[in-house]
Amino acid sequence: MKTVPGGVCAAKGFQAAGVHCGIKPGTTKNDLSLIVSEVPCSAAAVYTKNLVKGAPIAVTKAHIADGKAQAMLCNSSNANTCNADGEEIAQKMCALAGGALGISPYDIVIASTGVIGQPLPIEPIENGMPALVAALDGSPSGSDEAAKGIMTTDTVKKEIAVEFQIGDTLCHIGGIAKGSGMIHPNMATMLVFVTTDAAISPEMLQKALSEDVKDTFNMISVDGDTSTNDTVAVLANGLAGNPVITQEGADYDAFAAALNAVTQYLCRSIAADGEGASKLLTCTVTGAADKEIARTVAKSVICSSLLKAAMFGADANWGRVLCAIGYSGADVDVTKIDVSFASKAGKVDVCRDGAGIPFSEDEAKKVLTEKDIDILISLHAGDEAATAWGCDLTYEYVKINGDYRS
Repeated sequence: MKTVPGGVCAAKGFQAAGVHCGIKPGTTKNDLSLIVSEVPCSAAAVYTKNLVKGAPIAVTKAHIADGKAQAMLCNSSNANTCNADGEEIAQKMCALAGGALGISPYDIVIASTGVIGQPLPIEPIENGMPALVAALDGSPSGSDEAAKGIMTTDTVKKEIAVEFQIGDTLCHIGGIAKGSGMIHPNMATMLVFVTTDAAISPEMLQKALSEDVKDTFNMISVDGDTSTNDTVAVLANGLAGNPVITQEGADYDAFAAALNAVTQYLCRSIAADGEGASKLLTCTVTGAADKEIARTVAKSVICSSLLKAAMFGADANWGRVLCAIGYSGADVDVTKIDVSFASKAGKVDVCRDGAGIPFSEDEAKKVLTEKDIDILISLHAGDEAATAWGCDLTYEYVKINGDYRS
């Protein structure tokens, strides 16, 4: 497996585009994105656990109920959530795209991101659709423009693609993502679109995605707020030509590994670009009695506002790590916990057997001043492990969210 250029256009038969259509007055950034396969695809998706859900989620669920889709359409600047006509607008968007592409509107995954509770005008989308379809491009620039079009408070675009083998067949899988704030385990204001030319049945594609998110997108937290619009959608068009994956086995494992490579990269990218963030935090828990305990501990630590603030200040306050473990609800022996902080500047052990140990505050400061920080926790209770990703809590986060609607 190796990383290749192209994002969502790396897989055979996919084109993408992003344009500015003017959903939010006063800006010129891309706000409408489209990804299209030249042939129908197996489709799978997972969604937010928030009871308040954006209208596009209901429409997408209905559209891919048969396990098929051919395109993915997304707007930014408006979440189309908590609007009386939300589903009607989402369906109109699909109808506009379907008409322009010559495909069924029911074969389109639809998503929106941005401000909640504001009516989404259809006129800019209708006016911008011809230009969007005309801009479709199968080169890396197509993925690049689509990635830009789904951004809200993101400061960088997020995309990746990898090349991998299924048996003797060379396959590709790529993805783009948006996510910066309202990021919390069980998905967040996070949209992820993945394409692959591997041949896999809708059932096995859904299985692979549902299993993967347990250790990737559900292990991110920026601010503890679970959003209303999160969607991770995957289209697989089969143009690589491998025998269709219809059951578990070596081919399924190869596909799942490639999917995980893409999703883990996007997870780190989302966490690192958390609103106002200056540091990426990676919490790795080892020695857990079972997988769920490992996940629970890692997520609890990464979600701790006190720990996030300490990391912003480069303060090796390991007590905040133990505190977060203690209220996590996980069944752990707190007298066996070891904690270390690490970065490219080195590693400092700060806690052993649930108690503090002597360490150099100056060395710890050097370690925690870096941009990428590892929080390493050993529970000494078994062989299971888990990783969660987050970021520090800065003054800028409050500023961004205090001004968000304007």
